[in-house]
Amino acid sequence: LMGMMNKFSRVQSMQPQTHIDGVPVDTLVEMYGSPVFVFSEKTMVARFRELRDAFSRRFAKVRIAWSYKTNYLDAICGLLHQEGWDAEVVSELEYAMARRLGVPGPRIVCNGAHKPRRWLERAAAEGSFVQLDHFDELLLLEDVARARGQRLAVGIRVNLRAPSLGGSWERFGFNLESGEALDAALRVAQSPWLQLRGVHCHLGTFIPIPAAYAESARALCRLLHRIEERTGEPIEKLNLGGGFPSGNTLVGAAGEAAADLTIEDFAAAIGDELRARLTGRAGLPELLLESGRALVDDAGSLLATVVGTRRQPGGVRGLVLDAGLNILYTAHWYRHRMVAAQEVPGPEVPTAVFGPLCMNIDALAGPIALPPLTVGQQLVISCVGAYNNTQWMQFSQLRPAVVMVAADGSVELVRRAETIDDVKGPESLPARYAPPPYAD
Repeated sequence: LMGMMNKFSRVQSMQPQTHIDGVPVDTLVEMYGSPVFVFSEKTMVARFRELRDAFSRRFAKVRIAWSYKTNYLDAICGLLHQEGWDAEVVSELEYAMARRLGVPGPRIVCNGAHKPRRWLERAAAEGSFVQLDHFDELLLLEDVARARGQRLAVGIRVNLRAPSLGGSWERFGFNLESGEALDAALRVAQSPWLQLRGVHCHLGTFIPIPAAYAESARALCRLLHRIEERTGEPIEKLNLGGGFPSGNTLVGAAGEAAADLTIEDFAAAIGDELRARLTGRAGLPELLLESGRALVDDAGSLLATVVGTRRQPGGVRGLVLDAGLNILYTAHWYRHRMVAAQEVPGPEVPTAVFGPLCMNIDALAGPIALPPLTVGQQLVISCVGAYNNTQWMQFSQLRPAVVMVAADGSVELVRRAETIDDVKGPESLPARYAPPPYAD
């Protein structure tokens, strides 16, 4: 596995990958079946510490929350929390997952466009920090606080235009340019039941442009100063979200456009801007980050087996794998690295890669250069650690096992392969719908 310290964009490598952290690929397939997701503890821990250290060197007060929606397998979340990271959640389900792992309420940041009253009541009771997404949510949380007889500290999510990106995620949060964000801040400040303590902006996902984060930091600092001038109340949390890229390459990207970038570049862009904008202020706010993809994507691989070959009408060779878009959802957006897991004699040829689903959209890659793999041989697909284990679906196929290669080279099963009972367990079959016995 190649890391963030190398290039974000990659050229397809033709060298076979026979091992993951010293463990033979064929051993992993033999033990856990195919397909199988494999995570590298060593790679993940290196990413965690790299990102934390890069920002901590540049700003005095840094707090980092793990983005649960990126991958909420218990083993991955637990490993991050062992490293001291908080939890950032975007749903009641994710909140319950974090609490189930023992994360205390004050170490959870609550985001998302839909926070039902039941969740807000629990978050308020357990001391979590809620970042408001729209005015209706503001009114709902105000009512929750009133019913509790407790004034709650909150943040607001802001959407803003970063010139380097040319746009913004306007469907989330309060708009900066229209004045809506300042209006929301003043509305919170006037409430007897809410206290504005944070401003937040998440620019988007997979943004390989450090300058965009500097622009976001600059805009949020200006808003922070305006709020403090108008209200006299301090803003304690400045949240710049996440969205840092991983080692993948976006479909349609220029390939080498983000070459040589490291997390240090993003930390420097943000840290330099914050120091310039906050110098002389009485006390620094806490810099809050909500990272996901950049931490776990490169640590995940998917091992898949060739189950069929074909020749496309245009002459391109085709491979059919036992893994498709049902478990590799991110193939919609990324040109994942795909290499043979064994030496394969013969020249590399343009190859289209398909999954097993009875759907025309189940195309994973191609044409890409691959050696002439045959039925029973494996491919290693990376970087697949982000979003696939949260967005995978049970369509036509059971979901496979997930394993972790520990730092000492041992292998742990962290999620067993599904069975039909897992799929059908929640159902009930009324007697009147039960099929009759079939005659021989």
